[in-house]
Amino acid sequence: MNLATYFKLSSYTMIATATLALTLAGGLHIVLAILFYLAMIVAWRLEGKFEKPKRQLSERTGLVIVLLSIPLFILDWYYQKSIGEPEGRLGVSALAHLIIFLAAVKLLQVKKNRDWVFLYLISFFSVLLAAGLSFSPVFLGSLTLYLLCGLATIIAFEIQKSKQSIAPSETRLLVPPDSRIFKNWSPRSRGNVEASRLPWVAGVLLVLIFTLAVPLFLVAPRSSASILSRGGGALTNFIGFSETVSLGEIGSLKKDNAVVMHVRIEGLRPGQDVRWRGVALDEFTGRGWKKSAVARNGTQTKSEKGLIPISTTQALDRLTAQTVFLEAIETPVLFAASRPVAIQSDFPSLWIDEESSVQRRRLGFGRVMYKALSDLTRPDVAVLRSDDQPYPALFQRYLQLPSSLDPRVGARTNAMIANAQARNRYDIAKAIESQLQQDYGYSLEMKASGPDPLSDFLFNVKAGHCEYFSTAMAVMLRTRGIAARVVNGFLPGEYNDAAGAYTVKQSDAHSWVEVYFPESRSWVTFDPTPLAGRIEPVSQGLTAQLGKYAAALELFWFQYVVGYDQKEQRSLATSLNSRLFALRHSMAQTALAVRDGLAASGRALILVPAAVAGMLLLLFVASRVRRFGWRRGLSIRAAQPVADQSGVVFFEKLMSLLARRGVQRESHLTPLEFAGSLDFQSALSVTRAYNRVRFGKQRLSAAELKEIEHTLNELEGEES
Repeated sequence: MNLATYFKLSSYTMIATATLALTLAGGLHIVLAILFYLAMIVAWRLEGKFEKPKRQLSERTGLVIVLLSIPLFILDWYYQKSIGEPEGRLGVSALAHLIIFLAAVKLLQVKKNRDWVFLYLISFFSVLLAAGLSFSPVFLGSLTLYLLCGLATIIAFEIQKSKQSIAPSETRLLVPPDSRIFKNWSPRSRGNVEASRLPWVAGVLLVLIFTLAVPLFLVAPRSSASILSRGGGALTNFIGFSETVSLGEIGSLKKDNAVVMHVRIEGLRPGQDVRWRGVALDEFTGRGWKKSAVARNGTQTKSEKGLIPISTTQALDRLTAQTVFLEAIETPVLFAASRPVAIQSDFPSLWIDEESSVQRRRLGFGRVMYKALSDLTRPDVAVLRSDDQPYPALFQRYLQLPSSLDPRVGARTNAMIANAQARNRYDIAKAIESQLQQDYGYSLEMKASGPDPLSDFLFNVKAGHCEYFSTAMAVMLRTRGIAARVVNGFLPGEYNDAAGAYTVKQSDAHSWVEVYFPESRSWVTFDPTPLAGRIEPVSQGLTAQLGKYAAALELFWFQYVVGYDQKEQRSLATSLNSRLFALRHSMAQTALAVRDGLAASGRALILVPAAVAGMLLLLFVASRVRRFGWRRGLSIRAAQPVADQSGVVFFEKLMSLLARRGVQRESHLTPLEFAGSLDFQSALSVTRAYNRVRFGKQRLSAAELKEIEHTLNELEGEES
């Protein structure tokens, strides 16, 4: 391969790689990408086949077409708008089309050095645009390939240009070629000067790429509000999580293995059952479930410093934290382990209905990341068995049954209860749950049908998927006057040890029953689906293991790249501003120390520079610890105990001081409820600070800690 062919091959590869990166990032439709690659093939053949490129576009023709691209860009913009392209995508799509159009024109025309430079710049901007659109770690691979091709191309371009700058000339040698004259003479020709620039050009190119790409990454966060918004829709046909669900819909969802979310869970105790709760439905129509008018009511709860409360818990140590990485799905529902207490995220607010289902605003369903805190504790079985309190009037909707209900359902329920000799609500629920699991089969086929699919399932088909089992149990309980509702969500999913998270797919969709016990004021989960419908498949083999590592990389990218939002930008800006202020302050202090030291002793000439170097080294190490890789390990060992200590110590001291006054917190009251019941404003402020530290994972400032300490000292002084 000669130099000209190598130069052309590396140049074409560089341009093709940039287009590939833009296509993989979602900025270019696959059909347009294929057409562009076909244009590249045509341009290659035109350049290689003719010594004089008569069939290539002339420079003047290429210039005219390039000028026409401006009105074409405007027309493309309005066309994208007319076909309903989202507002944030209009400029992105039109810009991507303009880039490949200009690149195609330049490839098809006669090219001089400046035309090649123009093509390189176009490819460079294609990669920058892909960086703003990318939501996948695949972009890392395309970027790496582009950098390699770019370096090879620029080096080849410099060599080619240097070669062109050396004019051929004839000369007559008056001395033999092996003469000492040639051995001692080493002229610095222009070609040598040009070649010496190659390492510098390659280095400058790399610096330029990262200098422009990093600010773009910092300024354009990967969020739905980003100017460079991503195209493509959410997971389609995502049914079973709306206000109305027909029997059999979740069965069709379970046949799809598309990933719904990844969940990391902390604080899960042995033996605790976990599943991801979505929506709860309270009204049975005979052919499906829906939310009643009362259940559709709710509250729009606003975020307080990133924390949105949903319900309460008796003790904070009961909480189980889950970090959810939710894919783009066609539903506003957020998923969390049963009985969510709070959501920690950058959502400005969330809608919480009467069934404790959580929904976000419908502003496009992109990928989201949030942290859920749930109370998985279950009341003692003895307490549930002894519960015979009547239901409040508001809970009568959980006893609703359609007027056309088959009377055989009630008779079958009575037979199950009599067979188990159940005498209380809990035992009745366990009896129905157990006998449905034993007497009926599990199948994803929609065999039960007709005007009454529940009766067809119970008395004819006797096989079905989770929806039929949960519906049968809820309806049977209601025939006995026991409040019950159906919940749709997901099984835990397959645990990925490489990512340290559960991978939840559409095939993990599940339906179960919640039964209300008024004495403990708790909804308790029951699952009548046979074991065959609750067993998670385990992927094995080399392909499965590689898939786990790919999922782990995807999760890392999602958390630390896609999840980089405006809040992170503000945090980074604040951190940089604080460090600059600290650096200026330290430099001023150092200057004063140098001045005073020089006046006091000559030894300062040695000691002060050493102190300055040590100070700068400490600042550098501290910034690295807080910002980069060491931060994660040290924050767990060093920073967290400070937060825990500041939260636990002053709250325990408050409880001790109140106990001395004869004021004790009852076990059923949360700390905040207890403080609110007291006629003591200082106790309420201290408890709120405690909740922020322990519940919101926040750190108190020095001024706040000093104020709390002053409050407790005053309270202690009043006793003496």
